[in-house]
Amino acid sequence: MLVNDFGSVDIDSLLVSGAAGGTVSLPGGCMCCTTDAAGLGDAIAALSAPDVGLDAILIEASGIAEPPALIRLVLAARSATVSYGGLVYVVDSAEYLTTLATHPSVRGHVAVADLVVLNKADTVDDAESAAVREAVRAVNSTASVLAVTDAAVDPSLLFDDAPDRPADDGPRQLALDDLLRDDHHHDHLHAEFESVSLDHAGPVDPRRLAAFLERPPVGAYRIKGTVLVDRPGHADEAYVIQAVGGVVRVTRAPWGAQSPSTSLVVIGSGLDVVGADAALRAVLGPDADDEHGVLHLTRHLT
Repeated sequence: MLVNDFGSVDIDSLLVSGAAGGTVSLPGGCMCCTTDAAGLGDAIAALSAPDVGLDAILIEASGIAEPPALIRLVLAARSATVSYGGLVYVVDSAEYLTTLATHPSVRGHVAVADLVVLNKADTVDDAESAAVREAVRAVNSTASVLAVTDAAVDPSLLFDDAPDRPADDGPRQLALDDLLRDDHHHDHLHAEFESVSLDHAGPVDPRRLAAFLERPPVGAYRIKGTVLVDRPGHADEAYVIQAVGGVVRVTRAPWGAQSPSTSLVVIGSGLDVVGADAALRAVLGPDADDEHGVLHLTRHLT
């Protein structure tokens, strides 16, 4: 976890040190103003090295950070082994409407989020909750919006499952993959997100798939999977898809033991399941007359 705190004492880093597998502090001010892309890039490169063994890098920015600038900084700093995972914006359900009145610029922050978490949902009634959700939707009509208590967001909404760990060999700090293991004995704290899956033995139309990824359904947070592109020079490997909020990353990988096919899943909150399913199925089947359509997908190759 990269922790950026504002002030002379790095409180946030101290608070999260016991809840993350490893932290790197970026103190001394707001990251979007004082930390250059090269410095952040060095931190990301160090954390993403294979011998470190991390599954994800989470940047916890200061409360006064400017999300648009932060996104640009992260995109400029990312390496070939790291893909942008999206922006999660947490709002206080009880104070959000008041904050909008005193700090209108917050609207711009919410507008670029991929997931908006309405925290402290237990402190407002249904009418207040609906008003907050409506205010969010007024500036961001596509992001997933999730109401929670105590900022409890199921990690599986944000991250892929981590590999199994060996048996416990004694006390240690709680790491991210511990939160993702299926053998814990606690129920999920919420089930407010939905998913739509597609498994198809045939190929996709790359032009239609690219358009779907770049303009995802309302409420969609993540789109991921592997697809078959039935074009000369393209069908011999799988196209691996990762998309968050319209930011698309495509890589190619051997099929291995898997038969060439298409498997995609859309994950979100407030997702129009019927509409998302229809849009997902619309990407199937190549257009035989569209020989250049694959370029719309390959432009996202990394």
